[in-house]
Amino acid sequence: MAQHAAETNPARLGPVKREETWQRLGKETFDLVVIGGGVVGAGTALDAATRGLRVALVEARDLASGTSSRSSKLFHGGLRYLEQLEFGLVREALRERELMLTTIAPHLVKPVSFLYPLTHRVWERPYTAAGLLMYDTMGGARSVPGQKHLTRAGALRMVPALKRSALIGGIRYYDAQSDDARHTMTVARTAAHYGAVVRTSTQVVGFLREADRVSGVRVRDVEDGRETEISAAAVINCTGVWTDELQRLSGGRGRFRVRASKGVHIVVPRDRIVSESGMILRTEKSVLFVIPWRNHWIVGTTDTDWNLDLAHPAATKHDIDYLLEHVNSVLATPLTHDDIEGVYAGLRPLLAGESEETSKLSREHAVARVAPGLVAIAGGKYTTYRVMAADAVDAAAVDLPGRSQPSITDKVPLLGADGYHALVNQADHVAAEHGLHPYRVRHLLDRYGSLVNEVLAAANGRPELLKPIEHAPDYLGVEVVYAASHEGALHLEDVLARRTRISIEYAHRGVDCAEQVATLVGEVLGWSPETVRREIEVYNARVEAERESQSQPNDEAADALRSAAPEARAGIVEPVS
Repeated sequence: MAQHAAETNPARLGPVKREETWQRLGKETFDLVVIGGGVVGAGTALDAATRGLRVALVEARDLASGTSSRSSKLFHGGLRYLEQLEFGLVREALRERELMLTTIAPHLVKPVSFLYPLTHRVWERPYTAAGLLMYDTMGGARSVPGQKHLTRAGALRMVPALKRSALIGGIRYYDAQSDDARHTMTVARTAAHYGAVVRTSTQVVGFLREADRVSGVRVRDVEDGRETEISAAAVINCTGVWTDELQRLSGGRGRFRVRASKGVHIVVPRDRIVSESGMILRTEKSVLFVIPWRNHWIVGTTDTDWNLDLAHPAATKHDIDYLLEHVNSVLATPLTHDDIEGVYAGLRPLLAGESEETSKLSREHAVARVAPGLVAIAGGKYTTYRVMAADAVDAAAVDLPGRSQPSITDKVPLLGADGYHALVNQADHVAAEHGLHPYRVRHLLDRYGSLVNEVLAAANGRPELLKPIEHAPDYLGVEVVYAASHEGALHLEDVLARRTRISIEYAHRGVDCAEQVATLVGEVLGWSPETVRREIEVYNARVEAERESQSQPNDEAADALRSAAPEARAGIVEPVS
């Protein structure tokens, strides 16, 4: 009975559900088909489902496999947008940050403090304080502390890692952070919970038409090559940097163009920078964040044009040197290449403007009904995904039968939010029940929220799953099993790079634990020994290609190495034509 209940759980994205969703895609008629499993696509599917619409979400690779797993992992208003006088964008983003912290995802989104070092006397403190006062008061109620002014001595007590000469004082302020890939995946699972048909490894290879309107899409299962047609009243293109490519496939002209801007981050151990707070540093073009993240610091980001492989943007030695140079300009003990545990590169989908500087392009989003039955949305920032999703569904409403209900996602908690705070108070009891240390349960609560008991239930009769993964002790074996049974992971890469963040949190980048993890995933997905071996080989080749690309001097050389690595999803067609 319990097993049957688990299989019929609509939010369980496992192997049984995968076949069922394929059948549904081909047989049912939907109000909306959403293309793209990043945060905007997942958010759009959730928005539509909670309005009572019949919705399907298809993603060619994995949930959050593009930009949505490679961000700065912040829910923030964007201090630098105040200087660009984009007050509406900052107010909107701060309201979203507040909703995430209090209602929508308190288990996944947490406050984080930053020190803004002051370097100029007289004018800089009042100027920055005025900006931060707006930041502290825009966007509704506050669930984070307001700004705090510090002398040089006070700032150095908070961040001993700074050179004394790097500042004359400082201001501490707060924003919020999240594991972006986990958040996106949870949004998608929440959409499934409310009835959306969610399917990954499902690539759109064509558009269906009735007279002059788009009436659905043709999709290919990139795992086995099957194709089917999905009928829908409207299609929403939420593919980020792939927006223009999908637009060409549809045969229509877009209303806007999207430019890809590469952002690179490096990950270093927590003990390399002695500090109680993150930092935000000015650069000649933008800002540099030093962000506390679990047992690590994330340092980023760069901001450069990218015109090469959209699926696998490559970081170069030049990118990494740029980050090290800028952060080392303020650190008493400089970071070196040997300190780096992980590197990741992502592409921001910026609306193409007249300026040639990507950091000056607006982060506002644009929505357009590019043809009857086809809506495209692009631009924006991770923090405002929910607003973007609501706008996209509103734009599609003209093609939908009947009157569309208004968006309600500001009142819809993500899976794991309900009951989370009570479980935090009960963490010691949960820990005792399962023979775990309370700190381990709190770590799990911040990844799964109130789903933690469902995760731990996978270890019933298998106590070995409650042990840490041998070469990645931040994670338990049961989390790997759950990733494959409930969270839609289909490949080793999905687990090491997105369901966990082992690929950027450990210097071995997942290679040392690949065999153990692949074996656990294979048990759930029914892999043969040959498939397990192939998954390990493909993942190791990915890591090797990334390491080699990160020693190259320019984008072209790095891209050539990175894009030569084998795809976990070998059936992907790129570009689609």
